[in-house]
Amino acid sequence: MTLFQSIIIAIVEGLTEFLPISSTGHMILVSAAMGIHEDEFVKTFEVFIQLGAILAIALMYIKRFFKSIDIYLKLFAAFLPTAIVGLLAYPYIKAYLFNPIVVSVSLILGGVVLILIDKKVIAQKSDLAEVEDMSYKNAFFIGLCQCLSMVPGTSRAAATIIGGVFNGLDKKQATEFSFLLAVPTMMAAGGYDLLKSELTFTEGQLLMLGVGFVVAFIAAWIAVKLFLKYVSNHGFTAFGWYRIALGILFLIFMWGTDLG
Repeated sequence: MTLFQSIIIAIVEGLTEFLPISSTGHMILVSAAMGIHEDEFVKTFEVFIQLGAILAIALMYIKRFFKSIDIYLKLFAAFLPTAIVGLLAYPYIKAYLFNPIVVSVSLILGGVVLILIDKKVIAQKSDLAEVEDMSYKNAFFIGLCQCLSMVPGTSRAAATIIGGVFNGLDKKQATEFSFLLAVPTMMAAGGYDLLKSELTFTEGQLLMLGVGFVVAFIAAWIAVKLFLKYVSNHGFTAFGWYRIALGILFLIFMWGTDLG
């Protein structure tokens, strides 16, 4: 992986991490398209830039984390199923499902679901003043939905937003809870992966890590601001059609190649 390729991947990560279109899926597809070999450094790089993206959310919502203890309790209830399933199943999922074909199919199926729920989202009004007011049962259910995102291409954001909508949240509340839940989820997953890594880095690799972290942070900040503004005025149909189109295009692209 070159420095230029690392910047491209960091931009993709930052722009897609909090949108319901699967950042992991996009990174797998982009890496395959650029012919990047998925070695240990590339895997570590992808984890590291995800932490850059999550820092953007942590800073953007820092006041919410100091507002009350309720948000921590609800986030813990939502994070719990992901932690349990992740420890038990994620190593197997990563070993067998991280490939472009699974990503493409997951993008298409997730896109169909987003389109189908869009009418429900537009008409739905929430009875909650803040997402912290939801029950522990509902928070736990959203966490169960998040477990589906371990399959690459599903999208953590899409899974949690859909879970929030089916638990009575309006589109803005479902989106914001998805953002907030990303903080403990991604920090735990990223920290676990980095602790397992025993790599020593060259100067060039350290440069790529640093540049990638900053680029992902900036891209994520911009993406979240624009996404919240868009969601406040529109539904998720556009993201659903985007997922379907991307999944189909990449299946066509892989046809006759060895990327699958």
